[in-house]
Amino acid sequence: MENNFDLIVIGGGSGGVRAARIAAGFGAKVCVVEEYRLGGTCVIRGCVPKKLFTYASGFSSTFELAKSFGWSVEASFDWPTLIANKDREIKRLEGIYGSLLSASGVEIRADHATITGPNSVILHNSQEILTAKKILIATGGKPYMPEIPGIAHAISSNEAFDLKTLPKSIMIVGGGYIAVEFASIFHGLGVDVTLAYRGALILRGFDMHVREGLTEEMNHNGIKVCLATQPKVIEKTQNGLCVVCSDDMKVDVDQVMYATGRTPNVENLGLENIGVELGRHGEIPVDEYSRTSCPSVFAVGDVNGRAALTPVAIREGAAFAQTQFNDNPTKVDLSIVPTAVFSDPEIGTLGLSEAEASAKFREINVYIARFKPMTHAFVQSETRMMFKLITDAETDKVLGVHIMGHAAGEMIQMVGISVGMGATKADFDRTIAVHPVAAEELVTLKEPTYRIVEGERI
Repeated sequence: MENNFDLIVIGGGSGGVRAARIAAGFGAKVCVVEEYRLGGTCVIRGCVPKKLFTYASGFSSTFELAKSFGWSVEASFDWPTLIANKDREIKRLEGIYGSLLSASGVEIRADHATITGPNSVILHNSQEILTAKKILIATGGKPYMPEIPGIAHAISSNEAFDLKTLPKSIMIVGGGYIAVEFASIFHGLGVDVTLAYRGALILRGFDMHVREGLTEEMNHNGIKVCLATQPKVIEKTQNGLCVVCSDDMKVDVDQVMYATGRTPNVENLGLENIGVELGRHGEIPVDEYSRTSCPSVFAVGDVNGRAALTPVAIREGAAFAQTQFNDNPTKVDLSIVPTAVFSDPEIGTLGLSEAEASAKFREINVYIARFKPMTHAFVQSETRMMFKLITDAETDKVLGVHIMGHAAGEMIQMVGISVGMGATKADFDRTIAVHPVAAEELVTLKEPTYRIVEGERI
């Protein structure tokens, strides 16, 4: 095997693989070094298995609704079957990643790489030294676990995908994407779920109506959402675990899962050998072309701290390859990033929240629609869908779109195209509605629910 390359990619996740394949397509000699499994967090222990689990958990509510439409349903759930099928699918996808790299002419080394200089790395297992004109770091992130007494008894989202048995009860600690998604997953699979979050409201950084709406829906669904609290000690008991929280609340559960954020995976990378200093959150600072303070070393994806989303990592990897190996300087526009939270109900969001928009623009119009989804027409239900549109009152430009309800992620992807093109509210209004679908609300919101002028709601 060769030891000299045009590009060494450290990390075989979504961003690294995309960069490697595109660079190789431009004629670069590329090597990917991955110490665990190809596919990275998203494929192996993140987005993909999470969405499979989300599908599994959604059947319980579907079966309940089916009764109101005349169906008689008898169903039971088997956790080992889900795990086995998930493992088989992840193995298949991992194989595809390897095949795609090999077909592109990329060499793959199963090892841990440490940077020894601006153009060299050493592999831990083989002790080989590889050299390259450019090095790309795409090592992603890892779950953050706080140092509290008994933390060894808790798991992170990594371990949640491989539990031998489904717990009867669980406390999930955190209030972000991963926490609310796993709370919905476990609840849908019949687990008694407590969500403990230190903040005043879940989903920090999201629009307030989304945050309040999801909290209300989760409580209606039977998830115990406990705010302004967090574990201070986890004790092992005869029957499981006892969690003592900061407000002295005690909760007995079978399992405790932490989802309190992720940190960039930079351990033993050798950044000190090339003078690259980490940012305040442990991230690798980069410029708009993903270049670090060392001119020959770059970083894409979660490790650079810009936006911890798989599609962003993929886009950054592609932009890097275009810039460095196709003489086509390419930046990634992060001003409008559609994203979804696969909670129950689902969230789809893009652009500015109401708070952000009102701080940035003198006057904004806010349009909100809340209604009972048609699937719940025959049952007594507190469930509500929510559509929210925020526009600049002066230009009519759409500044933010926030959706809560079934298929919100699918809808926000489509909306992202028009908003990314600079759509106005008038553009939405000219679009003929599809009836009867929930998404028609996006084009039938006529009058603002309220206006905000210089920070004051009118």
